[in-house]
Amino acid sequence: MKSEIHPDYHMINVEMTDGSKFQTRSTWGKEGDTLHLDIDPKVHPAWVGGSRQLQEGGQVARFNKRFGGLSLGKK
Repeated sequence: MKSEIHPDYHMINVEMTDGSKFQTRSTWGKEGDTLHLDIDPKVHPAWVGGSRQLQEGGQVARFNKRFGGLSLGKK
């Protein structure tokens, strides 16, 4: 690694939304700073399965539910 072209890589504290904490190495902030997360894997719908759209079958199913009675062809 070339010297003086990369940001400082140091230890920081990360606080999750439930209050739990852990340490990791990062270029964010300064040595010992605490990063408070607003969204993390414990509460985000992508990880906890709270996505309404996935439960309903996606965009095509939603379109068919709303416009399924329409006919696009000639009668």
